[in-house]
Amino acid sequence: MAGDRGRNKQNSDSEFEEKVLFINRCSKTVKGGKKFSFSALILVGDRAGRVGIGFAKANEVADAIRKGSEAAKKNLVTFEMEGTTIPHDITVTWDGAKVFLKPAPEGTGVIAGSKVRSVLELGGIKDVVAKSLGCSNPINLVRATIKGLLSLRSRKETLALREA
Repeated sequence: MAGDRGRNKQNSDSEFEEKVLFINRCSKTVKGGKKFSFSALILVGDRAGRVGIGFAKANEVADAIRKGSEAAKKNLVTFEMEGTTIPHDITVTWDGAKVFLKPAPEGTGVIAGSKVRSVLELGGIKDVVAKSLGCSNPINLVRATIKGLLSLRSRKETLALREA
């Protein structure tokens, strides 16, 4: 199952697309040898403005992936979009990760690093420029990206706040 890293899975009973972003192997030395455990970072999205992440640990890779996908479906979030891009620039930090997201003209595509790109693509954003500043920890990068998407505001919301 370790070869599934980065491949997309489409469940027939669900409208969500699932992607394994990162699998980490951890070993503990015990009296009889080494005991391995695995953690999996799973991303779930519908490519229409909803995305969720799940992080799970288990003694087998398949179990970690299954638990992570269940957690991701529970943690779905919805965010603002403006056509095929985001409404405005935003810089977000989460622990050591700092992510900069900038709207782009139609036809630009998703210009971003691998983990940030996955979140944006499964979220349904087609035109955006992103830059990861700071750490390269996959979990923190994904959480920073989702935090940025959640803090986006549409033009109507911003104008309403200015008038009030």
